[in-house]
Amino acid sequence: MLARRKPLRSLVFLLLGAGSAIIGFLPWAITGMRLPLQNLWAVETSSADMPITLLPFSQYYLSLIVALIVIGSTIAGIVGRATAAKHPRSALVALMGGVVAVQVIATVQTAVTVSSGLRDSAASTVYLAALVAGTVAAILLGMGMLALIARAPKAGALIAVSIASIAFSSWLGGLVFPVGVVVTASPLTSVLGEVAHLAPAVVIGVAIAWAGVDTVGRVIAAIASLAILWVGPTLVTAVSAAAGSRVLARYPSEMLDYGVGVFRMALGMPEIWLTTLALAVAVSFVGLVARRVISQRRVAATV
Repeated sequence: MLARRKPLRSLVFLLLGAGSAIIGFLPWAITGMRLPLQNLWAVETSSADMPITLLPFSQYYLSLIVALIVIGSTIAGIVGRATAAKHPRSALVALMGGVVAVQVIATVQTAVTVSSGLRDSAASTVYLAALVAGTVAAILLGMGMLALIARAPKAGALIAVSIASIAFSSWLGGLVFPVGVVVTASPLTSVLGEVAHLAPAVVIGVAIAWAGVDTVGRVIAAIASLAILWVGPTLVTAVSAAAGSRVLARYPSEMLDYGVGVFRMALGMPEIWLTTLALAVAVSFVGLVARRVISQRRVAATV
C-alpha cells in the first residue's frame, strides 16, 4: 500500500509543478501567443500571421520572459512550502520536475519556431542564442528560488520571494496590459500601472512581516530584501533599455555601456525608488506590529 502511495504522491506533485508553470505563462497565454514581430524575420509578415510560440521571444520582452518563468517557479515554491510538513523531499523533486518539464518544452518549441522563420545570418544566430541562453538562465534561477521558498529557513525564503517580487511587477504588467494590445490613457490604466509598479513593495513588506525580524539572519534578509527592491527594478529598466535599442544592437560593448549608464543614473534618482522603499517599510512595520499583537493575544488567551 505504501509503495502505491509514493508514485501517486509523486504524480500529484509533478502535475502541481506543471500547473504552476502554466499559470506563470498566463500573461502571455491571454494574448493568443502570437510571436512578436521580429527585426530579423526572413519575410515581411503581419503580426496576425506570426506563428504561435509558448514564449514571447523578442529583445523587447526580456523582462516578461523572465517573469513568466520565475513566477511559475515561485508559485510552485509556495505550494512546496505549504505542503512541506506532510511530504518528504521526493515531493519537492517531483514538483521541480513538473515545472522544468513545462518550461523546457516551451523554450524548445519557441526556439525551433523562431529559428525556422529568421533570416539565415550570423546576426540571427547570435540573437536566438542570446534569447535561449537568457531563458535557460531564468529557468535555473527559478529552480533555485523554488527550492529556497519550499524548503529553506524563513530568511532564505524571504530573499527568494523578494527576487520574485521584482519579476511580479513585469508579470502583473503583462497581465493587465497584454502584449500587442493598444492601451489608451485613462484613469483606470493609470491606476493599473501604478498597482503593477508598487506591487513588489507590498509583496516584500508582507514577506518581511511573515518572516519576522527576531533573529540576526532574518534581520539581514529583511535589509537585503529592501536592497533588492532598490536595485532590482533599476536593473530591469537598464537591461530593457539597452536590449531594446536597435541602434546599439550591432555594437555589444556600446550597448553594455549604455545599460550601465542607465543603471547608475537611475540608482541616484530617489524619485524613482524612494516611494516603493517607503511603502515596503510601512507595510512590513504594520505587519510586524499586527503579528506581535496577535501573538500576545494568543498567549493571553492560554493563560
